[in-house]
Amino acid sequence: MSALRNTPLAAACALCGLLLATPQWNRAAAHDEHQHAAHADHAFAAGEPGTTKLAHRIVEIVLNDAGGDMVISPDRLEVSRGEQVMFVLKNAGAIDHEFLIDTIANNAAHQVQMAANPDMHHDDPNGRRLKPGETAELIWRFTRPGSFEMACLIPGHYESGMKGAIVVK
Repeated sequence: MSALRNTPLAAACALCGLLLATPQWNRAAAHDEHQHAAHADHAFAAGEPGTTKLAHRIVEIVLNDAGGDMVISPDRLEVSRGEQVMFVLKNAGAIDHEFLIDTIANNAAHQVQMAANPDMHHDDPNGRRLKPGETAELIWRFTRPGSFEMACLIPGHYESGMKGAIVVK
C-alpha cells in the first residue's frame, strides 16, 4: 500500500479530491446537477420549446432596473393553448437579468437554487440570462392551460418585483 502513495495515479486521485473540495468546483457541479435534473425528461410545466416558422406572434419583453425598480414589461400576457410566441428579450438595465417561464412553485424552488449558486447562468429552452444591453430570443409553445410566471430569479431581483404573469386559456 505504501508503494501506491508515490505513483502518478495516487497523485491524480489526490488532486481530484482537492479540486472537488474547492467551493468553485462545487458550484459548477451544483449548476450541472440543476441543469440535468430540471430537463432530464424534457418536460416543462408551461409547455415546450417552439420553432421560429410556427411562431404566432412576437412579444417584446423588456427587463429593466432603472431607478432601482426591477421590472419585466409587460408584466402580464394572455395566450391561447397551443399558441407559439417568439419572445424578443431586451435587457435595458445596467446589470444582468434573466427571463424564465415556469410555474410559480417551480420558480420558487429555482430561487432557492439561485440563492445558493448566484453565478448560475441559463441558456435553457424556457429561459435566458442577458447582460446589460443584450437582446435574445426565446420561442415557446404553450401546451397547457393555466397560470404561469415569467421571472428573473437572480438573487434579489424577483423579490424587488421582476416577475409577471402568463395566462394560457
